[in-house]
Amino acid sequence: MLELEGLTRRYGSVTALDGLSFNVPEGTMYGFVGPNGSGKTTAMRIVLGVLEPDSGAVRWRGAPIDAAGRRRFGYMPEERGLYPKMRVADQLAYMARLHGFEAAAAGASADRLIERLGLSERGDARVEELSLGNQQRVQLGAALAHEPELLVLDEPFSGLDPDGVDVLASVLRERVDAGVAVVFSSHQLELVERLCDAVAIIARGHLVASGSVAELRDREARRVLRVEVEGAPGGWADGIDGVLGVEHDGDALLVGLTESADDQLVLEAARRAGRVRHFGPVRATLAEVFRETVAP
Repeated sequence: MLELEGLTRRYGSVTALDGLSFNVPEGTMYGFVGPNGSGKTTAMRIVLGVLEPDSGAVRWRGAPIDAAGRRRFGYMPEERGLYPKMRVADQLAYMARLHGFEAAAAGASADRLIERLGLSERGDARVEELSLGNQQRVQLGAALAHEPELLVLDEPFSGLDPDGVDVLASVLRERVDAGVAVVFSSHQLELVERLCDAVAIIARGHLVASGSVAELRDREARRVLRVEVEGAPGGWADGIDGVLGVEHDGDALLVGLTESADDQLVLEAARRAGRVRHFGPVRATLAEVFRETVAP
């Protein structure tokens, strides 16, 4: 497990991180989201040892992380970190060698990744000759070349077309299923909602929400019910205690409730009106959760 505990980092009078704490279990795809300037990149750089916190600690599997431990991590920066004139296969093999692989093992790792990332016809191409999307695939390959135990990825899906997103998402899910901890930042909240097992939301340098995607969506769910009653006129919900308003949504009604309203009263009224085809809360999307939690 990756543990961030009470991380604080200041740049002069600016507090980039303010007591940030969260855990990323192994075998988990973990989304790390927040507005621009919220401290995400600073936190990632502290995990990787590029920056030191003013206070707080980072642990991996219960122990402080040293240089040897960080050699088992993989990092994909938002900015391109590749050698543009190097050929793709040589690039990936070189990255594996930097982490201690012998030449033969490094070459084999590069060959596997080139095939898995859909770059079989581009292995001999120079990086600068590739499209931005294919460069992004190589960038992920560079982070994976040494078979890391933890992956830290900064905007890994930026600039990818849907096919590229699917390829990278599939590769990352394979690593998670093999027990690797994957933490990535992204502004593409629909991807985070679709791909991640759990999410941490950061704002102004501190954690404002965390948990599984389902937990976060339920926690911030609006007090709105979506009710579909077969063949019933729309007025069946009028006059129920605690109902604030009713809107039509196709064949269903969206029934807004006060905080103290009893939703069972709505269900009873719906049953009296006819056969209930659907009854349940309107769950917030992750984007709605994000907007609610990061608001000043």
